[in-house]
Amino acid sequence: MVVNILLAFAISLGVAFLAYKKGALSRSGMGGALLVGTPILSFGGWIWFAVLATFFVSSSLLSRFGRKAKKELNKKIEKGGPRDWVQTLANGGVGAFLALMNAIAASPLWLGAFIGALATVNADTWATELGVLSKRKPRLITTGSKVPPGTSGGITRVGLLASFLASILIGAVAFIGLNLKAPFWEKHIWVPFTALICGMAGSLLDSYLGAARQAMHYCERCGEETEKKVHHCGSKTHKVRGKAWLNNDGVNFFSSLFGATIGALAAFLWA
Repeated sequence: MVVNILLAFAISLGVAFLAYKKGALSRSGMGGALLVGTPILSFGGWIWFAVLATFFVSSSLLSRFGRKAKKELNKKIEKGGPRDWVQTLANGGVGAFLALMNAIAASPLWLGAFIGALATVNADTWATELGVLSKRKPRLITTGSKVPPGTSGGITRVGLLASFLASILIGAVAFIGLNLKAPFWEKHIWVPFTALICGMAGSLLDSYLGAARQAMHYCERCGEETEKKVHHCGSKTHKVRGKAWLNNDGVNFFSSLFGATIGALAAFLWA
Protein backbone atom coordinates (compact mmCIF):
# COMPACT_ATOMS: atom_id res chain seq x y z
CA MET A 1 0.00 0.00 0.00
CA VAL A 2 2.81 2.43 0.91
CA VAL A 3 4.54 1.72 -2.40
CA ASN A 4 1.31 2.36 -4.30
CA ILE A 5 0.81 5.68 -2.52
CA LEU A 6 4.39 6.80 -3.20
CA LEU A 7 4.09 5.81 -6.85
CA ALA A 8 0.77 7.62 -7.15
CA PHE A 9 2.33 10.68 -5.50
CA ALA A 10 5.26 10.63 -7.94
CA ILE A 11 2.99 10.33 -10.99
CA SER A 12 0.64 13.03 -9.71
CA LEU A 13 3.60 15.30 -8.99
CA GLY A 14 4.92 14.81 -12.51
CA VAL A 15 1.55 15.62 -14.06
CA ALA A 16 1.02 18.62 -11.77
CA PHE A 17 4.48 20.01 -12.52
CA LEU A 18 3.92 19.67 -16.26
CA ALA A 19 0.58 21.45 -15.90
CA TYR A 20 2.29 24.21 -13.91
CA LYS A 21 4.90 24.65 -16.63
CA LYS A 22 2.15 24.83 -19.27
CA GLY A 23 0.34 27.50 -17.26
CA ALA A 24 -2.69 25.36 -16.37
CA LEU A 25 -1.93 25.37 -12.63
CA SER A 26 -0.53 27.91 -10.21
CA ARG A 27 1.95 26.84 -7.53
CA SER A 28 -0.85 26.37 -5.03
CA GLY A 29 -2.78 24.56 -7.75
CA MET A 30 0.04 22.02 -7.92
CA GLY A 31 -0.54 21.27 -4.24
CA GLY A 32 -4.25 20.89 -4.82
CA ALA A 33 -3.60 18.58 -7.77
CA LEU A 34 -1.44 16.36 -5.55
CA LEU A 35 -4.19 16.20 -2.92
CA VAL A 36 -6.62 15.10 -5.62
CA GLY A 37 -4.50 12.95 -7.91
CA THR A 38 -2.63 10.93 -5.29
CA PRO A 39 -5.64 9.34 -3.53
CA ILE A 40 -7.55 8.86 -6.78
CA LEU A 41 -4.69 6.92 -8.38
CA SER A 42 -3.56 5.01 -5.28
CA PHE A 43 -7.02 4.12 -3.90
CA GLY A 44 -9.22 4.23 -7.00
CA GLY A 45 -6.83 2.82 -9.59
CA TRP A 46 -5.79 3.63 -13.12
CA ILE A 47 -9.36 3.77 -14.49
CA TRP A 48 -10.28 6.43 -11.95
CA PHE A 49 -7.09 8.33 -12.75
CA ALA A 50 -7.79 8.11 -16.49
CA VAL A 51 -11.19 9.71 -15.92
CA LEU A 52 -9.58 12.47 -13.83
CA ALA A 53 -6.90 13.02 -16.49
CA THR A 54 -9.58 13.23 -19.19
CA PHE A 55 -11.28 16.04 -17.31
CA PHE A 56 -8.07 17.89 -16.53
CA VAL A 57 -6.48 17.65 -19.97
CA SER A 58 -9.64 18.45 -21.93
CA SER A 59 -10.57 21.40 -19.71
CA SER A 60 -7.03 22.79 -19.85
CA LEU A 61 -6.97 22.59 -23.63
CA LEU A 62 -10.39 24.22 -23.98
CA SER A 63 -9.34 27.08 -21.70
CA ARG A 64 -6.82 28.02 -24.42
CA PHE A 65 -9.40 27.82 -27.18
CA GLY A 66 -10.66 31.25 -28.21
CA ARG A 67 -8.45 32.93 -25.62
CA LYS A 68 -8.66 36.36 -27.27
CA ALA A 69 -12.44 36.28 -27.29
CA LYS A 70 -12.49 35.26 -23.62
CA LYS A 71 -10.14 38.02 -22.48
CA GLU A 72 -12.97 40.50 -21.92
CA LEU A 73 -14.84 37.97 -19.77
CA ASN A 74 -12.09 38.01 -17.14
CA LYS A 75 -13.60 41.28 -15.95
CA LYS A 76 -16.66 39.33 -14.82
CA ILE A 77 -15.33 36.07 -13.41
CA GLU A 78 -13.74 35.90 -9.97
CA LYS A 79 -10.72 33.90 -11.08
CA GLY A 80 -8.95 33.59 -14.38
CA GLY A 81 -5.71 32.07 -15.58
CA PRO A 82 -4.03 29.09 -13.89
CA ARG A 83 -6.15 27.12 -11.43
CA ASP A 84 -5.29 27.57 -7.75
CA TRP A 85 -5.61 24.99 -4.96
CA VAL A 86 -9.19 25.98 -4.13
CA GLN A 87 -10.30 25.46 -7.73
CA THR A 88 -8.62 22.06 -7.98
CA LEU A 89 -10.22 20.88 -4.75
CA ALA A 90 -13.61 22.33 -5.71
CA ASN A 91 -13.55 20.27 -8.91
CA GLY A 92 -11.72 17.15 -7.72
CA GLY A 93 -12.13 17.08 -3.95
CA VAL A 94 -15.30 15.00 -4.02
CA GLY A 95 -13.60 12.49 -6.33
CA ALA A 96 -10.60 12.20 -4.01
CA PHE A 97 -12.89 11.55 -1.04
CA LEU A 98 -14.74 8.86 -2.99
CA ALA A 99 -11.46 7.14 -3.85
CA LEU A 100 -10.58 7.06 -0.17
CA MET A 101 -13.97 5.57 0.67
CA ASN A 102 -13.44 2.97 -2.05
CA ALA A 103 -10.20 1.91 -0.32
CA ILE A 104 -11.99 1.60 3.03
CA ALA A 105 -14.98 -0.35 1.71
CA ALA A 106 -14.88 -1.18 -2.01
CA SER A 107 -18.26 -0.87 -3.73
CA PRO A 108 -19.64 -0.08 -7.20
CA LEU A 109 -21.45 2.83 -5.52
CA TRP A 110 -18.19 4.74 -5.14
CA LEU A 111 -17.32 4.29 -8.80
CA GLY A 112 -20.79 5.44 -9.84
CA ALA A 113 -20.49 8.48 -7.59
CA PHE A 114 -17.02 9.24 -8.94
CA ILE A 115 -18.20 9.08 -12.55
CA GLY A 116 -21.13 11.33 -11.65
CA ALA A 117 -18.89 13.90 -9.97
CA LEU A 118 -16.33 14.03 -12.79
CA ALA A 119 -18.99 14.06 -15.50
CA THR A 120 -20.53 17.08 -13.76
CA VAL A 121 -17.35 19.14 -13.49
CA ASN A 122 -16.33 18.22 -17.04
CA ALA A 123 -19.74 19.13 -18.43
CA ASP A 124 -19.75 22.44 -16.57
CA THR A 125 -16.22 23.32 -17.66
CA TRP A 126 -16.85 22.53 -21.32
CA ALA A 127 -20.11 24.49 -21.22
CA THR A 128 -18.30 27.49 -19.77
CA GLU A 129 -15.29 27.39 -22.08
CA LEU A 130 -17.30 26.87 -25.27
CA GLY A 131 -20.63 28.45 -24.35
CA VAL A 132 -19.11 31.91 -23.95
CA LEU A 133 -18.02 31.75 -27.60
CA SER A 134 -21.60 31.37 -28.80
CA LYS A 135 -22.72 34.01 -31.29
CA ARG A 136 -26.07 34.16 -29.54
CA LYS A 137 -26.49 35.81 -26.17
CA PRO A 138 -27.01 33.36 -23.30
CA ARG A 139 -30.29 33.20 -21.46
CA LEU A 140 -30.53 33.16 -17.69
CA ILE A 141 -31.63 29.69 -16.58
CA THR A 142 -34.02 31.08 -13.95
CA THR A 143 -35.90 33.61 -16.09
CA GLY A 144 -35.03 32.94 -19.72
CA SER A 145 -34.00 36.58 -20.22
CA LYS A 146 -30.98 37.40 -22.37
CA VAL A 147 -27.81 38.28 -20.47
CA PRO A 148 -24.25 39.28 -21.46
CA PRO A 149 -21.78 36.44 -22.18
CA GLY A 150 -20.02 35.21 -19.05
CA THR A 151 -22.95 35.93 -16.74
CA SER A 152 -23.28 33.29 -14.03
CA GLY A 153 -26.31 31.12 -14.75
CA GLY A 154 -26.45 31.97 -18.43
CA ILE A 155 -26.91 29.03 -20.81
CA THR A 156 -26.62 28.67 -24.58
CA ARG A 157 -27.28 25.92 -27.11
CA VAL A 158 -23.55 25.67 -27.68
CA GLY A 159 -22.99 25.27 -23.94
CA LEU A 160 -25.64 22.57 -23.63
CA LEU A 161 -24.14 20.66 -26.55
CA ALA A 162 -20.70 21.00 -24.96
CA SER A 163 -22.07 19.59 -21.68
CA PHE A 164 -23.58 16.66 -23.57
CA LEU A 165 -20.29 15.83 -25.33
CA ALA A 166 -18.24 16.31 -22.16
CA SER A 167 -20.49 13.90 -20.24
CA ILE A 168 -20.31 11.33 -23.02
CA LEU A 169 -16.50 11.57 -23.04
CA ILE A 170 -16.22 10.82 -19.32
CA GLY A 171 -18.64 7.91 -19.66
CA ALA A 172 -16.76 6.54 -22.68
CA VAL A 173 -13.37 6.63 -20.95
CA ALA A 174 -14.74 4.85 -17.87
CA PHE A 175 -16.67 2.34 -19.99
CA ILE A 176 -13.66 1.46 -22.16
CA GLY A 177 -11.39 1.22 -19.13
CA LEU A 178 -13.72 -1.16 -17.33
CA ASN A 179 -13.97 -3.40 -20.37
CA LEU A 180 -10.22 -3.45 -20.89
CA LYS A 181 -9.86 -4.58 -17.29
CA ALA A 182 -12.67 -7.15 -17.38
CA PRO A 183 -14.51 -7.46 -20.72
CA PHE A 184 -18.21 -7.61 -20.05
CA TRP A 185 -19.97 -5.02 -22.21
CA GLU A 186 -23.49 -5.63 -20.97
CA LYS A 187 -22.49 -5.40 -17.32
CA HIS A 188 -20.91 -1.96 -17.74
CA ILE A 189 -23.49 -0.41 -20.06
CA TRP A 190 -24.87 1.65 -17.17
CA VAL A 191 -21.65 3.69 -16.99
CA PRO A 192 -22.01 5.96 -20.08
CA PHE A 193 -25.70 6.54 -19.39
CA THR A 194 -24.91 7.46 -15.80
CA ALA A 195 -22.22 9.90 -16.92
CA LEU A 196 -24.64 11.55 -19.35
CA ILE A 197 -27.44 11.93 -16.81
CA CYS A 198 -25.12 13.18 -14.06
CA GLY A 199 -23.19 15.52 -16.32
CA MET A 200 -26.27 17.23 -17.72
CA ALA A 201 -28.13 17.39 -14.41
CA GLY A 202 -25.07 18.55 -12.49
CA SER A 203 -24.14 21.26 -15.00
CA LEU A 204 -27.72 22.58 -15.03
CA LEU A 205 -27.69 22.72 -11.23
CA ASP A 206 -24.40 24.61 -11.47
CA SER A 207 -26.08 27.15 -13.76
CA TYR A 208 -29.07 27.46 -11.43
CA LEU A 209 -26.88 28.05 -8.38
CA GLY A 210 -24.84 30.56 -10.36
CA ALA A 211 -27.98 32.49 -11.26
CA ALA A 212 -29.94 32.23 -8.02
CA ARG A 213 -27.50 31.68 -5.16
CA GLN A 214 -23.95 32.67 -6.09
CA ALA A 215 -22.77 36.03 -4.76
CA MET A 216 -22.62 38.68 -7.48
CA HIS A 217 -21.22 42.17 -7.09
CA TYR A 218 -21.52 45.50 -8.89
CA CYS A 219 -18.83 48.03 -9.76
CA GLU A 220 -20.16 51.58 -9.55
CA ARG A 221 -17.22 53.05 -11.47
CA CYS A 222 -17.55 50.73 -14.49
CA GLY A 223 -21.28 50.06 -14.21
CA GLU A 224 -20.65 46.32 -14.54
CA GLU A 225 -21.76 43.22 -12.67
CA THR A 226 -18.95 40.90 -11.62
CA GLU A 227 -18.07 37.96 -9.38
CA LYS A 228 -15.12 39.92 -8.01
CA LYS A 229 -15.09 41.81 -4.71
CA VAL A 230 -12.47 44.12 -6.21
CA HIS A 231 -13.09 44.90 -9.88
CA HIS A 232 -10.37 44.94 -12.57
CA CYS A 233 -10.34 48.75 -12.33
CA GLY A 234 -9.26 48.52 -8.68
CA SER A 235 -12.58 49.66 -7.20
CA LYS A 236 -14.32 47.74 -4.45
CA THR A 237 -17.67 46.31 -5.47
CA HIS A 238 -20.84 45.73 -3.46
CA LYS A 239 -22.99 42.61 -3.39
CA VAL A 240 -26.23 42.91 -5.33
CA ARG A 241 -27.56 39.35 -5.09
CA GLY A 242 -26.83 35.83 -3.89
CA LYS A 243 -25.27 34.42 -0.74
CA ALA A 244 -22.12 36.19 0.40
CA TRP A 245 -20.43 32.89 1.30
CA LEU A 246 -21.14 31.15 -2.02
CA ASN A 247 -18.64 31.87 -4.80
CA ASN A 248 -17.97 29.98 -8.04
CA ASP A 249 -15.74 27.41 -6.30
CA GLY A 250 -18.55 26.64 -3.87
CA VAL A 251 -21.01 26.27 -6.74
CA ASN A 252 -18.66 23.82 -8.47
CA PHE A 253 -18.24 21.79 -5.28
CA PHE A 254 -21.96 21.48 -4.54
CA SER A 255 -22.70 20.63 -8.17
CA SER A 256 -20.08 17.85 -8.20
CA LEU A 257 -21.54 16.53 -4.94
CA PHE A 258 -24.98 16.50 -6.56
CA GLY A 259 -23.61 14.62 -9.58
CA ALA A 260 -21.92 12.13 -7.26
CA THR A 261 -25.20 11.49 -5.45
CA ILE A 262 -27.02 10.74 -8.70
CA GLY A 263 -24.13 8.53 -9.82
CA ALA A 264 -24.24 6.52 -6.61
CA LEU A 265 -28.00 6.04 -7.00
CA ALA A 266 -27.55 4.90 -10.61
CA ALA A 267 -24.90 2.38 -9.56
CA PHE A 268 -27.18 1.10 -6.81
CA LEU A 269 -29.99 0.55 -9.31
CA TRP A 270 -28.02 -0.78 -12.28
CA ALA A 271 -24.54 -2.01 -11.32
